Amino acid sequence: MSRTLEEPQTQAAAPAGGGGGVHEEEMPRVVLTRRRVIGFVLFVATIIAFFYFVLPKLSNVGTTVHRIEGGNTWWIAIGVVLELLSFAGYVILFRAVFVRGRGQIGWSESYEITMAGLAATRLFAAAGAGGVALTAWALRRSGMDRRLVACRMVAFLVLLYVVYAGSLLIDGIGLASGLFPGGGPFAITVIPAIVAALLFAGAGAVAALPGDFERRLQRRADGSGRFAHWLARAASVPALASSGVRTAIGLVRSRDPGLLGALAWWGFDISVLWAMFHAFGSAPPFTVIWMAYFVGMLGNLLPLPGGLGGVEGGMIGAFAAFGVDFNLAVLAVIAYRAISFWLPTLPGAIAYFQLRRKVAQWREEQGEPASPDGREEPVGAARALGAG
Repeated sequence: MSRTLEEPQTQAAAPAGGGGGVHEEEMPRVVLTRRRVIGFVLFVATIIAFFYFVLPKLSNVGTTVHRIEGGNTWWIAIGVVLELLSFAGYVILFRAVFVRGRGQIGWSESYEITMAGLAATRLFAAAGAGGVALTAWALRRSGMDRRLVACRMVAFLVLLYVVYAGSLLIDGIGLASGLFPGGGPFAITVIPAIVAALLFAGAGAVAALPGDFERRLQRRADGSGRFAHWLARAASVPALASSGVRTAIGLVRSRDPGLLGALAWWGFDISVLWAMFHAFGSAPPFTVIWMAYFVGMLGNLLPLPGGLGGVEGGMIGAFAAFGVDFNLAVLAVIAYRAISFWLPTLPGAIAYFQLRRKVAQWREEQGEPASPDGREEPVGAARALGAG
């Protein structure tokens, strides 16, 4: 693939024995004390109890668990397959952005990094930051330059979420204008479309920043004062964002088929929700499912592990606003989240420990001693489970 654009000057992963500060990289700190684990388990149990037992009685759905068990098995199986295809799309997009030519990261490493990152995203209330931090740490440990990791991480997120914003814009306008079936109120069609348009405008403005923007600000920041120090540190943020956006644009222009992984990630996941409607009844227009899905996904911004509770409530509320049968929407959303949230959790946890062993192997190849047990020791992670 040709090198496009505004990536940092270090264009390739550092050699296995190279420096670049790789040896100083630590695993993201995730302190899991007994208290936190118990608190998380109780939180998950409370959310599950509310959606499976309390909400069904309030909405006259009946015994939701029984209704879910009575769902069409074939449609549920199709939903599981669609979710697996969604994960495959995520791995393919990861490789299209981060893996160029030969290097430390093969298909198995790509799977371990992405699945461990997805599990971290779902289990920790950090709006996806946990998965980003873990992914960046693994890439740094593979020998990739720090600035290159940051640039490509921004590009990866841009490519992933341009589909999100584009969906809000296209589907919102289509539903509001009557071009797409389903209709919908102004607040759930036009307003999301306006927000998406503003996001695109902001991304365009960031991409238009001059390539030497950081250097210009740093020249102004020359000095020893507090403001000069703050300006020097702040200068790197818009410069990094601009570099990442331009990298994403360059990747799109390269027409790498791996970028279709972003469409697969979202498209197949939405299709799981569509399949769950068919499992328990008849599905509303796909354009309605499309819009309600993305509106509900805003629940991931709430300080809840994986948006658990917030996403379900957002989706059910959006479907109610579109006039979809409330009982059917509750069943479909709960079944969808049971697949999309929990399916990657166990494989992701296994991938996390596999990734630790792989990183320990990289450390040995780079001439850095591994931990006594032969694995990369996560600072404050699994080891902290023994803390009080």
